[in-house]
Amino acid sequence: VQLQASGGGLVQAGGSLRVSCVVSGRIYRINRMGWYRQAPGEQRELVATITSDGITNYAESVKGRFIISRENAGKTVFLEMNSLTPEDTAVYYCNAELKASPWTATGDYWGQGTLVTVSS
Repeated sequence: VQLQASGGGLVQAGGSLRVSCVVSGRIYRINRMGWYRQAPGEQRELVATITSDGITNYAESVKGRFIISRENAGKTVFLEMNSLTPEDTAVYYCNAELKASPWTATGDYWGQGTLVTVSS
């Protein structure tokens, strides 16, 4: 199983950016996908998640500004980030909770991260 994130970059404060993540490999069922972020010197934190049923969850700091969505039978997840501030600067990591086969346990998988930099 591999997760490939893309779409990070440099944006001015108040701007928008969309990051995406594609999961590939042996996949039986994806329970949930999401985005986490880690700013320099900080711990990794939840940004947003979306379940296979489309139920979303957001960190308080991004509610009303970020939108998580998915397509491609749930194998691609997007994070639309609006009204960005310098405090949103971080490496954004894609995460998937999935079963690779009916006989394996549910596992947690991570992408390589994509850097989002918001300039003031």
